[in-house]
Amino acid sequence: MLKIGCCGYTVAKSKYHEKLRVIELPQTFFEPPSPRILGNWRMSAPEGFEFIVRAWQLITHDPMSSTYNKLRNPVPDFKRLSYGHFRPTPEVRRAWDETEKAARALGAGIIVFQSPPNNRPTDENYANIRSFFSGLTGKPYVFVWDARGWKPEDARPLCEELGLVYASDPFRPGEVDRGPSGEGITYLRLPGRGGFKYNYSDEELRELVTRFGGGHDVYVIFDNSYMYDNALRLGKLAETT
Repeated sequence: MLKIGCCGYTVAKSKYHEKLRVIELPQTFFEPPSPRILGNWRMSAPEGFEFIVRAWQLITHDPMSSTYNKLRNPVPDFKRLSYGHFRPTPEVRRAWDETEKAARALGAGIIVFQSPPNNRPTDENYANIRSFFSGLTGKPYVFVWDARGWKPEDARPLCEELGLVYASDPFRPGEVDRGPSGEGITYLRLPGRGGFKYNYSDEELRELVTRFGGGHDVYVIFDNSYMYDNALRLGKLAETT
């Protein structure tokens, strides 16, 4: 079953809810809105609509990231080494606590952790990731890791070790589909081939239906400038293929 959605609302919420049944929220990545606001989003969505939370950037990204410019309160210079890369610090732990509050407010069952390109498979990062997710054992969520900066052959075994779902881009060179992982789902994130402004063709969308259209839940989340149109076209092709 294909579960198709976008990274964020690119049209009015009411229009989005009419056409699509799942969304990955970038707002929780930049800085989670209050549980009251997120609870209102949950209440305004139809029954069965699925919210996916993207973990707060303070967990995954260090303060060198330009995305830190969107924080309400800048990170003090003396704390800059306390954030990002799954570091075992109180600051990262508090960022997880805020992420979990957002997931509870939205009734979300999936949390996506998006690493930055400068997160590499070093000994320190291996240790940090193992420590972080070991501390979340027993949590009632499916954890998805988009391991930007890692090669698939490095990230996939670590996901299998830790029970994470490996987020893949099936059009990325060197990516190989190995079926469901972690909690028995496949999670595809499509940022555009070569850049955000990419518009997926009908041929490429048909390829997704052919490769992933049956057997288990497959999340297809578009994160390109044509994401809403691409999601709708994929849905129509899935219905007629």
